[in-house]
Amino acid sequence: MNDLFTKTDYSLYSNAMTFLRRPYLRNPVGSDADLVVLGVPLDMATSGRPGARMGPDAIRRASVNLAWEEKKFPWDFNVFDRAKVIDAGDLVFDCGDAEDFTYRLEAATSEILKSGKTMLALGGDHFITLPILRAYAKHHGEMALIHFDAHTDTYANGSAYDHGTMFYHAPNEGLISPKHSVQIGIRTEYSKENHGFNVINAMQANDQSADEIVAQVRNIIGDKPVYVTFDIDCLDPAFAPGTGTPVCGGLTSDKVLKILRGLAGINIVGMDVVEVSPAYDQSDLTALAGATVALELMYAWASKREKRA
Repeated sequence: MNDLFTKTDYSLYSNAMTFLRRPYLRNPVGSDADLVVLGVPLDMATSGRPGARMGPDAIRRASVNLAWEEKKFPWDFNVFDRAKVIDAGDLVFDCGDAEDFTYRLEAATSEILKSGKTMLALGGDHFITLPILRAYAKHHGEMALIHFDAHTDTYANGSAYDHGTMFYHAPNEGLISPKHSVQIGIRTEYSKENHGFNVINAMQANDQSADEIVAQVRNIIGDKPVYVTFDIDCLDPAFAPGTGTPVCGGLTSDKVLKILRGLAGINIVGMDVVEVSPAYDQSDLTALAGATVALELMYAWASKREKRA
């Protein structure tokens, strides 16, 4: 009877309130955590179908499908042996106030970084990456960006609060170096003449092996600190239909996971998974893909860490 409320051997769908059932701590700054998961339920900046504000909750619920493995196949270690991970819930901001949201996300990220932790953000639409990068650049300086997406998000004709303009603003603000950054899976129009970023478009990525792509990525990023941002529409809609701007011709989940595993050992300082929109999902396929990508990113990040004492 003593373990009725404390039993930790969960059945598959019980207690799906946090990412991978990690401990919930609303204010993570004073904790001894190494990695903080923060939900960012925003879709004010969408240009297509809304709904990504429900993404963090959907990803967390889908993540229980992954929580039963002691270590994620095919990794040879358990990420939680190397890092204490907590879930800080969702960022709270004034609904409809893009300026308040931007300030609060940058400030919250800054506090997490100043406390010696790193962050995995669950979006939300892709605009969330810009205020996060602003906080990271204050801490790490100019970074390399590994950007998985169907779109370059470098469009200059959008507003300051637009999920298609973050990587137009970020280089101009000195947050990232386009020369040391790479965009993978692109299959929509962009201006190639003054783009600046290295691009492995979807056709190239689908024809090349994961090892070939990883070799190019490593050559591009050099020794800079790296932020990884994953828009779920990098995946073909067959694998991730639940997103606001799906584009046919994307990558398979198998190809993406192999590339992410190939990032082991690089200096990943931060990461996010964005644009999961469960209203358009089918059988939670997209939420599961988002949770799986997030977990693989955690493993790639933790691959350089020693086992915790």
